[in-house]
Amino acid sequence: QVQLAESGGGLVQAGGSLRLSCAASERTFSNFSNYAMDWFRQAPGKEREFVAAVIRGGIAYYAESVKGRFTISRDNAKNSVYLQMNSLKPEDTAVYYCAAPAQPMLLIRTPNGMHYWGKGTLVTVSA
Repeated sequence: QVQLAESGGGLVQAGGSLRLSCAASERTFSNFSNYAMDWFRQAPGKEREFVAAVIRGGIAYYAESVKGRFTISRDNAKNSVYLQMNSLKPEDTAVYYCAAPAQPMLLIRTPNGMHYWGKGTLVTVSA
């Protein structure tokens, strides 16, 4: 069963925008609103890194590299989380992953702390 499924990646020119979506399984995340949801990314040859997280109530956290350009949000009625990416740069090129910890009410911003992962969606930003 697919527990997290990302969509919305693609090819965009530098300065452009993309919106990523992540749909969470209602069976796995029956109390979705209580889960902190994260976005990570992994560029070729690099380690997976934290991008953004959103907790209950919509409070958001960002990596310094994306602060002011990316916006994470959630729609609990749709069991979904989004990542609006503006002013994209070539260095934003990566596979973007949606992730969640094993338990609700946990805010974790490291890959090792995540339990649920999507398969990822590729974002390519051309110069």
